[in-house]
This record gives sequence, C-alpha cells and structure tokens, in this order.
Amino acid sequence: MPMPPLPHSSIAIGVHVTDWRSAVTAAGDVLARSGATTPDYTSRMIGVIDEFGAYIVIAPGLALAHARPGPDVLHEGLSIVTLAEPVAFGHPHNDPVSVIVALCVTSPDEHVQFVAKLANVFNDPTVIPAIAAATTPDEVCRLLGTTGIASDDDAAGTGDPADV
Repeated sequence: MPMPPLPHSSIAIGVHVTDWRSAVTAAGDVLARSGATTPDYTSRMIGVIDEFGAYIVIAPGLALAHARPGPDVLHEGLSIVTLAEPVAFGHPHNDPVSVIVALCVTSPDEHVQFVAKLANVFNDPTVIPAIAAATTPDEVCRLLGTTGIASDDDAAGTGDPADV
C-alpha cells in the first residue's frame, strides 16, 4: 500500500501559530482544504490530544496528529505543516515541535500501515530537521519519498502559510 496522496495543497510551509492547538488546527485545515476530511476531523484530532496527552509527539520536533476513522474522513490523506517557530505540546522529551504531520484514514488497518510507512521515513534522523527547513512543497515530497501532485490551487498560492 503506498503512502496517502500528498498534493501540494496538503503542504503548508512556515506557518505562524501560537500554541499546539493552533498548530494542529493548521494541519487539520490543510487536510480539509485538500478534500480528505471535513473540518470536524480537526476538532477530533484536538480531542485526542486533550484526552490522551502529547503522545502524538513521536520524535524530537515531530507531531503525528490523527484521530480514529469516522464520517468526517472522506478519503485517506496526509498534510504536512512546518512552523515558523516551534511550539511546545507538553511532551517531556520531544518538544518543541516544528513539523506536524496530520494523517486521516478510513479504516484501522490503513492507520497501522501508514504509520509504519511514516516511521520508516522518520527513522532517518536528518529528515525532520530537513522538512522543518524546506522551502517548497516539492522539497517536502522528496524528503518523504513521495511524488508531489501540483493542483490548480497551487498556481493560485495554495500551500502558502497565508492561505492556511
């Protein structure tokens, strides 16, 4: 099973946020903008963190935001948000976070498979800082080992942090 699609409209670079909630909201907004979810999914991702804590901060500088499959997931998808300034999520070892990967899937089996694929990418300790420093969606896609898909929205500026 390949990684979920990663259109350029699913990537936002250099986003300005004030805290972990606004960081997860930015990642959820990008997922919704890409058509993978409805805005309700963002609220559920925040609810997961409220309930279970900062376990989504899976490596230094990296948060994997997600929630269970539900009716607000239209199809599997990923979004990548890099932050202009890192924010704390409350993780004892892996804060602050500068890269948020939001994942949505339509079944629990997909969740396990996609998390395993992402884990393989992030096993390389140079990938997270390189994504944090990336300046283009194509660079992010190259680092993740995916092919970016430009969309009509990209020509209009989608993917720019101001559009989040």
